[in-house]
Amino acid sequence: MDIKRIFKNNESWVQKKLDLQPDYFSTMSQGQNPDILYIGCSDSRVSAEELMGVAPGEVFVHRNIANMVPNTDLSAMSVINYAVAHLKVKHIVVCGHYYCGGVQAAMKSGDLGILNPWLRNIRDVYRTHKDELNAIENEEERYKRLVELNVEEQCINVIKTAEVQKAQRERNITIHGWVFDIHSGKLIDLNIDFIKLLENIMEIYRLDDVKE
Repeated sequence: MDIKRIFKNNESWVQKKLDLQPDYFSTMSQGQNPDILYIGCSDSRVSAEELMGVAPGEVFVHRNIANMVPNTDLSAMSVINYAVAHLKVKHIVVCGHYYCGGVQAAMKSGDLGILNPWLRNIRDVYRTHKDELNAIENEEERYKRLVELNVEEQCINVIKTAEVQKAQRERNITIHGWVFDIHSGKLIDLNIDFIKLLENIMEIYRLDDVKE
């Protein structure tokens, strides 16, 4: 790709926006008020706004390799804090995608250097669900199922945070687990039953005295 071409594309994009709405950028510069926090993968094929069909300002986006929400990741924790406590989002979406390179790499035993501690989070998901995954004979289906289970686990990690627990007590905030199917272009709602998933473990993670 010719990097200089990007600036030409930007000029065309600006002009198209102004042709449709002369005050587009002046309005957008006044601030943001998104209802959705989207946590997705950094994969270059998965553009959050485009696949959801939303406009700038409608969704607050955080992306990293394999849409992870580790409690030790200051970036992810800061994004959740800002989105929930300050932007007052109503929905938090964790969206994985089939044919995710991060999940695929985690299923192999190769040494990937600095990526090792990050991928270990996904390997922990595999370990937690080892019996179910190992029972799937087809390798591609096993891989796709790990993508889904990883989304499920990251949603649970979102629910464990103090900001989200406080918001759930004070107002209506909903957590969603989705998968984007690159082959079809479709978004799939995993319809995760969080109440059932958390009924035996939430007493461990519940913060009864969540402070301001």
